[in-house]
Amino acid sequence: MQENSSLCTPSEHRISRRKLLGATGAAIGAAGLGGLVQPAIADELTKKDRQVLFVWIDGGMSQLESWDPKPNTRFGGPFRTIRTSVPGIEISELMPQSARQMHHLAVVRSLCTQDNSHSAGVARIQRGDPKNRGVTYPYFGSAVANLMGPGHSKLPAYVWIKPGSGGFIHEDAGFLGPKYGALAFGDGKPPENLLRPESVSAAEDDARQELRELMNARYAHRRRPLVSDANKYVFDTAKTLMHRRELFDESSFSVRDRERYGTHDFGRHMLIGRKMLEAGVRFVKVNSYGWDTHGDNFNAHLNLMPKFDQAFSAIIEDLAASGMLDHVLVIAMSEFGRTPRINGHIGRDHWPEAWSLVMSGCGVKRGVVVGKTNHEGTFVDSEPFDIGHMFHTWFRALGINSGTVEYDNNGQPLPIAHDDHHACDEVLA
Repeated sequence: MQENSSLCTPSEHRISRRKLLGATGAAIGAAGLGGLVQPAIADELTKKDRQVLFVWIDGGMSQLESWDPKPNTRFGGPFRTIRTSVPGIEISELMPQSARQMHHLAVVRSLCTQDNSHSAGVARIQRGDPKNRGVTYPYFGSAVANLMGPGHSKLPAYVWIKPGSGGFIHEDAGFLGPKYGALAFGDGKPPENLLRPESVSAAEDDARQELRELMNARYAHRRRPLVSDANKYVFDTAKTLMHRRELFDESSFSVRDRERYGTHDFGRHMLIGRKMLEAGVRFVKVNSYGWDTHGDNFNAHLNLMPKFDQAFSAIIEDLAASGMLDHVLVIAMSEFGRTPRINGHIGRDHWPEAWSLVMSGCGVKRGVVVGKTNHEGTFVDSEPFDIGHMFHTWFRALGINSGTVEYDNNGQPLPIAHDDHHACDEVLA
């Protein structure tokens, strides 16, 4: 039976403006609000104005039907390879549009990770699997939100665009505290009741906001700054979103863009993700579900890959054309790959031993493939990279020295990436 990957996603709650404001209580009461870098370091990182687009392919995209095909081999499957815009690099024929963008991309084909279950793999991969120090580490989005801040947009630093329901996913932040959780926009929609009620005039709303700020200042007196900062952040985020309703207006997209990205959910969500990046959101995560192909793998990828290919190639093309690719780090990956062996249901199972991811943008070489697997794609045949290596690589690409920058968890210094791993220098510009 095919596993339902949605059962393995973090717990979520529908969010309204009232609920968003109500998150204050959780922000104040949570332990571990001290997980901040030094203010001077954060200010310097903010000046770099770099952003992240993190495309999460939930369930496990097959590397053999995407970035590391092995045609005419025992496990290769029915699909052929095609040439790309970089001579000598070939990918699956299911990705013709991404093939034309290969000169902007960097593919790592030598990932070798640990967990082969969704429940363990999703969290481990997105946290970078640091050594166990008795704390819950943040997801990458929360780490970037903490280390680099929201930037000048004053929009939430970490947003998540996904099918289904939305909510404030504070669990992503781990020991950093709820302030650095993900604000999820279910189906790309804004929080409910975002607009000011007609019964409240603009002047009355301004007066209420002024009173709130005065009360916040009084509350902050003789309390830890991190507590009052979390309280203020939640209210300020809601206020900012109220004035940025246009971010969710899909009617602003041109017919051409709708056709290029695709009218399917993933295409729509990637377009909204592009708008969020253009507005200055620091970290944008976009999800695609349904990739757990234990049965009928080839027909499933025949349906899924064109949607991914269409939207992913379109946003790479647009970010490159606008110049944004010079300061946006793009990552597309799953929690693991899929088995070379084809099972009795004509499917591929979970395979963390040898799989691929793709990157582009700031700090990354373009038009390269790093690492390789053996002839049949069963195991890595070069230096293997665990997810800790990727975290070091991503931080370096964003201008963060993961060897020296640390979290401060209430006086406890903690590394931001796995101590025993290092950056993949071959992929860094």
